[in-house]
Amino acid sequence: MAEVEASKSSVGALLNGIAQQIFYRNSEVTEDLLKSQLYPDATQQQFKALYEKMKALLKSMATADMDHAQLEAFLTAQTLKQGAGGITPEEAAALARFWKSQRGRVRESLLMQSCWEPTLKGLSWRVDLQTAVAHGGPPPTVPVALLELELGSGQVSDFLCVEMDDHNVQHVLNKMADIQAAIETIVQRT
Repeated sequence: MAEVEASKSSVGALLNGIAQQIFYRNSEVTEDLLKSQLYPDATQQQFKALYEKMKALLKSMATADMDHAQLEAFLTAQTLKQGAGGITPEEAAALARFWKSQRGRVRESLLMQSCWEPTLKGLSWRVDLQTAVAHGGPPPTVPVALLELELGSGQVSDFLCVEMDDHNVQHVLNKMADIQAAIETIVQRT
């Protein structure tokens, strides 16, 4: 029984280590470190096989963003596989525990890794009328749109101010309509 508990905790620790490497980009966690800390008595070949199998399973789970029902079906199928590629019930239980506790964090990390940098954090706008021209000229009557974009990555933000006349505003609105139409076309296909 103590052997099974040790195995469960080792598999759980291995899953956490793999997650640190592939999802959280922690370069301090290496395959060699995991082997020496978690499976010092295993041969390099035995550890490599377990490591690659668990890594592939975690990637599959993350790619599909599996919910509880999908996870259960996936792990059952993996447990029923005979020979290479199959997992033990203890490994399935460790994978289930890991995924239940880490799914949200893994998903968030993958989303952050896939975002373009920098991202749009905020937008404010207003329409102004320009004030009278210096030297007593007549005031312009053309409204001007002022946009302030907050762009950033993480905690750092930059601000970009844009001034547009009605022609430029209409051009931006037309481009936004084109983007919306393209998105709707893609959504309808899926």
